[in-house]
Amino acid sequence: MNFHAILAIYRSEMARFFRTLLQSFISPVISTSLYFVVFGAAIGSRIDEVEGVSYGAFIVPGLIMLSVMTQALSNASFAIYFPKFIGTIYELLSAPMNFLEIVLGYVGAAATKALFIGVVILGTSSFFVDLSIQHPLAMILFMVLTCISFSLFGFIIGIWAKNFEQLQLVPLLVVTPLVFLGGSFYSISMLPPVWQTITLFNPVVYLISGFRWSFFGAADVPVGLSLLAIAGFTALCLAVIWWIFRTGWRIRS
Repeated sequence: MNFHAILAIYRSEMARFFRTLLQSFISPVISTSLYFVVFGAAIGSRIDEVEGVSYGAFIVPGLIMLSVMTQALSNASFAIYFPKFIGTIYELLSAPMNFLEIVLGYVGAAATKALFIGVVILGTSSFFVDLSIQHPLAMILFMVLTCISFSLFGFIIGIWAKNFEQLQLVPLLVVTPLVFLGGSFYSISMLPPVWQTITLFNPVVYLISGFRWSFFGAADVPVGLSLLAIAGFTALCLAVIWWIFRTGWRIRS
C-alpha cells in the first residue's frame, strides 16, 4: 500500500477545502438556521411532538443527513471530475498507484469534509433545540458510514459525468428529492398505509431511520436493516469503482 500517494491526494484535496473554509463553515450554519426558522418555528408550532420528540429536535437527524449526503456527493464527484476535465487523471493512472489507493485519497478527503459539515450542523442545532443523543457511538458510526458510502457514490458520478451539468444532475434531481421524501422532516408512520409501503422502496429511508434511532431510540425501520442497507450500498459502490478501473470506462478514453 502506497501510503505516501494516498496522503498526497488527501492533503491536496483538504488544502482546497481549507482555502474556502469560511464559506464551508458559514453556509451550513445559515442553511440550518433557515431550516429551523421555516420548519422548526412555522411547522413546529402546529406539530407539538413526533413519536414523543419535539418537532424541532426530530428534524435534526434529517437535516444532518441531507447536508452530509449532498456534501459527500458533490465533493467526491468534483474531486475526480476536475482531473478528468484538465487531463491530469492520466498522471494518476500512470503513477505507481493502484485504484484502491486513488479511491482512498479522494474518497477519504470527501468523507472528511462531509463529516466536518455534519458536526457543524449538529453544533448549530444545539443552539435551537435541546438535543440528547441516546446512542452516541451508533450516531458516529452511521454518520461515518454515510459519508464514506456517498463519497464513493459521488466518485462514480464524477467519472460518469461528461460535463459540469451532468455533475450536478444526480445530486439535484435524484438524491435531494429522495432525502426529502425519505422521512427527513417527518415520520413515515404519519403517512397513509399505501404511501408507507411505497416509501420503504426509498433507500434513503433506511439511512435516516437508523441515524434518527441513534438520537432518540425510535426508528421507522429496524436498525439492523438500516445497517445492512448502508453496508450493501457501500459494497455496491466499491464493486462499481473496481469495474471502472478494471475496464477503464470513461477514464482512459
